[in-house]
Amino acid sequence: MKNVERLLQGNEFFQKNYFCKHENELLELVSSGQHPKVLYIGCADSRVIPSLITNTPPGQLFVLRNVGNFVAPYKPDEDYHAMAAGIEYAVTALNVEEIIICGHTYCGAIAALYKDIHDEAFVHTQKWLSLGKKAKELATLALGKEVGQDKLLRLTEKLSIIFQIENLMTYPCVRDRVKSGDLHVHGWLYYIESGEIKYYDPDEHDFLALKK
Repeated sequence: MKNVERLLQGNEFFQKNYFCKHENELLELVSSGQHPKVLYIGCADSRVIPSLITNTPPGQLFVLRNVGNFVAPYKPDEDYHAMAAGIEYAVTALNVEEIIICGHTYCGAIAALYKDIHDEAFVHTQKWLSLGKKAKELATLALGKEVGQDKLLRLTEKLSIIFQIENLMTYPCVRDRVKSGDLHVHGWLYYIESGEIKYYDPDEHDFLALKK
């Protein structure tokens, strides 16, 4: 209960401080609805807060978060697919102009790819982690099995972002708008040890520092 009480106290602080200071802008979002320009797909890791690391106010990011910032390929025959629904809504209903898939260093989901998980308590997790299999295989092939674990994980984190972009492009609504030029897809890597963000440059085949 102490953790919940702390959250409620935080909400009280929010109301008395941030909400009061930005009340006009927040009420405008109520009356006119949301019109974000960016769909941010990120990891559910508690250390990576999208609005915090991008210094973004409410209403500017449509955020989808999950374990490992994975994107499942387009499969309309599946019964339930929260990520797919979120992507379709952002691209088709909200007409976002940018999609960012943001991974991060020291990702627990990426580390889990290299562990044998056979506990029935993680039945859904095992299935979900299969979306990182290609990144693991390519990283291992590129660096070899004898390489240090840290180096292997850092490369896997980068490769996974690239493969998730490939999965994202299997969605017709995304692919069509990218082809028409009014939607752009980006791959970002957030370094939790420094706060820096690097972006994937397909021409350089590498993650580069943002230009200042």
